[in-house]
Amino acid sequence: MYRLMARIESASSNRLEGGMSSATARCYISYQKIAITRQGIELTVIAIEEHWMMPELVSALAALPDEDRDESLAFNELGDHAERLRDLGDERILAMDAQGIDLSILSVTPPGTHPLAPADAVRLSQAANDAAAAAVASHPLRFRALSTLPMSSPRDVADELERAAALGHVGAMVYGRAGDRFLDDPVYEHFFATAERLAQPVFIHPQIPSRALRDASYRGFDPITELGLASFGWGWHVEAATAALRLILRGTFDRHPGLQVVLGHWGELLPFWVDRIDSLSRVAGLQRTVSDYLRSNFSITASGMLNPALLRHTLSVTSIDRLLFSTDYPFQHPTREDIAVFLDEFESDADRQAFTSANAVSLFGLNLTGP
Repeated sequence: MYRLMARIESASSNRLEGGMSSATARCYISYQKIAITRQGIELTVIAIEEHWMMPELVSALAALPDEDRDESLAFNELGDHAERLRDLGDERILAMDAQGIDLSILSVTPPGTHPLAPADAVRLSQAANDAAAAAVASHPLRFRALSTLPMSSPRDVADELERAAALGHVGAMVYGRAGDRFLDDPVYEHFFATAERLAQPVFIHPQIPSRALRDASYRGFDPITELGLASFGWGWHVEAATAALRLILRGTFDRHPGLQVVLGHWGELLPFWVDRIDSLSRVAGLQRTVSDYLRSNFSITASGMLNPALLRHTLSVTSIDRLLFSTDYPFQHPTREDIAVFLDEFESDADRQAFTSANAVSLFGLNLTGP
């Protein structure tokens, strides 16, 4: 963790009486590390699902017709979320310091550019990736980024992934569908092949269900309850779980055994249903059980849900080297003390270090001294 140290200096010798010229004063920011320490060991903490948003993308999504608009974008406007999402500088770093986080991996909030027309999706994905790369360049010890990809323009996805990787992005964040096209559609085969070749992990983030599905299964309440049911309360997580399960059943990991996927929220329900979903392996003609793919091709992050019961169950399904820390900033708000207390649930110092940093370093190929 870094404590903010600020000092004001004058950019010229011209000073106001009793102070400095307001036109020439500059504020220099530096940070003094104060680590989270457990059992006498200083921990490096890497948070891998920390969101941001680009104003131009906000405007483009807001301009979509009602039938294409993602109503969960309203969550970005609650409280100070919009301000926090826009900031890729000192205020975000101060928030990291308060939680004891050394490095954040940045990703655009849902739905990314998925609902946009192909040309707009390509343009704004490129702009978002350039902006994230600039933030990393400005704060190389504090930030990395996942790329935003134009999934509504399948022919451009792999190329943008490759371009973003060359900028220093350490993986990609996608959602389970773009319009009516599922993530396991054959048009994305080149994307997954490229992700495997570049060793770029793919984070499948939740998104709101399609309007047709919402009409069939999520209506009948007041608008706020309907939105909550279709998003953070249930629908988001079923969508992400279904997308991941479809990739497995499509044989994606048989064709691309080196492909690595990340799921948030302790695996988006899948670790809690392995007894049933393993039955799909035989009928789908897979080479292995579904739970075996979960153990070998999926990493799981907490998304700010620091519940020891969820940790224990997940470890009954997969291994410690598959678990990653994250806070889901700015939507979840675990304090530094919340995080420190949760870390006491791990059985060993090695397991704590794996969860807080070592697994992320390995999966994303991180160099903590800079991009």
